[in-house]
Amino acid sequence: MKKTYLMTPGPTPVPPKALLAMAEPIIHHRTPEFMEIFKEVCADLKYIFQTQSDVIVFTSSGTGAMEAAVANLLSPGDKAICVQGGKFGERWTELCNAYGVNAIVIDVEWGKAVDPKIIEQELKKDSGIQAVFTTLCETSTGVLTDIKAIANITKNHNAALVVDAISGLGAEEIKTDEWGIDCVVSGSQKGLMIPPGLAFVSLSKKAWDKVEKSKCPKYYFSFKKSKKALDSADTPFTPAISLVIALRETLRMMKTEGLDVILARHKKLALSTREAMKAMGLQLFAPTAPSNGVTAVNVPAGVDGEKLVKHMRDKYGVGIAGGQAELKGKVFRIAHMGYITETDIVTTIAVLGMALAEMGYKGPVEPA
Repeated sequence: MKKTYLMTPGPTPVPPKALLAMAEPIIHHRTPEFMEIFKEVCADLKYIFQTQSDVIVFTSSGTGAMEAAVANLLSPGDKAICVQGGKFGERWTELCNAYGVNAIVIDVEWGKAVDPKIIEQELKKDSGIQAVFTTLCETSTGVLTDIKAIANITKNHNAALVVDAISGLGAEEIKTDEWGIDCVVSGSQKGLMIPPGLAFVSLSKKAWDKVEKSKCPKYYFSFKKSKKALDSADTPFTPAISLVIALRETLRMMKTEGLDVILARHKKLALSTREAMKAMGLQLFAPTAPSNGVTAVNVPAGVDGEKLVKHMRDKYGVGIAGGQAELKGKVFRIAHMGYITETDIVTTIAVLGMALAEMGYKGPVEPA
């Protein structure tokens, strides 16, 4: 018999309450029963997003919300800054290219966080820039971005600040209204603790003003359609009913625990993980800007990174993530977000140590 542990940065483990809620008989979405559930979910999302504005819900992965942000805020020919410091920062550039938006790319070394001053310099060069696309927690590298500092810059500029918080929401501090973030996008399968399939967007007044001027084509991902339906606690198209019901349970859990307590718990788990990696003689991939959602670690010399991930999963039932793109085989990633506990982290660290030893890693040399 083998118990499995899901320690990947999305999807993350789902609490039993949410699993049981999804196992209940399906209900119809155009009924008062579902509308009451949806109304509660939308209200609780405001608490998690730390905003008084409505949070739009799409049935899609988080990338759907990212695409919606580009399509609804901009027009073909507009200029936008895209901060690229990993696989998901690059996605902003790809989406801009898809909609005919001129991307001003700020390339950041993978494993490092962008210097907000570079964004400020670009904005000072061109008052016509309409948006700044960045990432709270870059999942592929485990890097945390100083969104507060960037927001302090963009609030004095015409450009809207758009933040990918898919791997950050519920794990990292992000005060949407207080900091002045114009658009925050996220997904369901990370800090919100349910399976993939829901995406979320919050919008400031500045962002809504841009929505009114947008000329990019959109249909399913139209913010206007979603907002009109949301005013009646409804959705313009068929929602993922069971996922919304599951989300009600996890949001209730989060409100009961309290956001400050949740963030402190994530910080503790992240710090414990990082210290354990250093004690094992391993090097963190992003030591200067580590996130509290996921830790990226360099694969030690002489160890095959892809085989390490497979070995831990197949022999011990502990699923961690490998590297992506240029980091494939070079790093592994351990999540500590959502429904992950101290014992899950301890188990993962113990299994990692056994797996590395079995693959020939000797660890730090003790002094004589």
